[in-house]
Amino acid sequence: MNWQFALSGVLALIIIVLIIKIYLLKKSAGEIKNAFTERLETDTNTLIDISSRDRQMRALAGSINTQLRVLRNQRWRFQQGDAELKNAVTNISHDLRTPLTAIYGYLDLLEMQEKSADAERYLKIIRERCEMLNRLTEELFRYSVVITAGERLKTENIILNNVLEESVAAFYATLVAHNITPEIILPEKKVICIADSSAVSRIFSNLLNNAVKYSGGDLKIILKENGSIIFENKAPGLDDVQVGRFFDRFYTVEAAHQSTGLGLAITRTLAAQMGGKAVAQYHSGRLKITVALPAVKNHTDEI
Repeated sequence: MNWQFALSGVLALIIIVLIIKIYLLKKSAGEIKNAFTERLETDTNTLIDISSRDRQMRALAGSINTQLRVLRNQRWRFQQGDAELKNAVTNISHDLRTPLTAIYGYLDLLEMQEKSADAERYLKIIRERCEMLNRLTEELFRYSVVITAGERLKTENIILNNVLEESVAAFYATLVAHNITPEIILPEKKVICIADSSAVSRIFSNLLNNAVKYSGGDLKIILKENGSIIFENKAPGLDDVQVGRFFDRFYTVEAAHQSTGLGLAITRTLAAQMGGKAVAQYHSGRLKITVALPAVKNHTDEI
């Protein structure tokens, strides 16, 4: 009987040791998890450290620290490259303006001279190409301003109903000129969101301009109480692949060969800077672009 008691005691001791071991391993795993999450969310050089003396867990922490160093270096190189790209875009847009101004001046002088029909045709083509280049230059400049001005956006409580109505009114003549009569669906109550009013106006302007390019003759604009704005229209000339690339910088489709390909990229960037998002969907020949902005919940109608 004594050996049975002894064996039971040994087994109990082993179980207690294993329970303690498992507890310490779980504690170390939790420390690694929390520390790893914190290192990813904050820009810090501090590495992961754990209280456990277990060799395997410390080896795991060391391996993660090695990968964190690599990730930190890659992040730094990306930030440097991104800053250089932004500066390059800004400089290019500025540098293109001076020669463009000179080209326009010489074009004006040439148009005052006597010339053949062929020369007239060539000058018309040159001016069209210059105007296209001028639009691209302006969009480049605006895009460079947008991508560097995220921290300078003045977010406040704004009434989306009012901003949307003002944007559509300003664009109404252009829509009518393209045989588009917009159908606007607004909620009865005010939709208040936290955003920059000028940035939201720019988003609406870009989406209305996009509708002019791709609409098959209709346009439905829906404002929802949760801060989502939907621009939907028939777009028979598109497909899923093209719509999937709508927000890519400089991407254009054949139907919009006069486009610079930056309007929707600016829209997505502005929405993200205000804590929202922009997505495009295509189904049964209809294009739907949704911009979701952070709405204020349980607000009063006074603002």
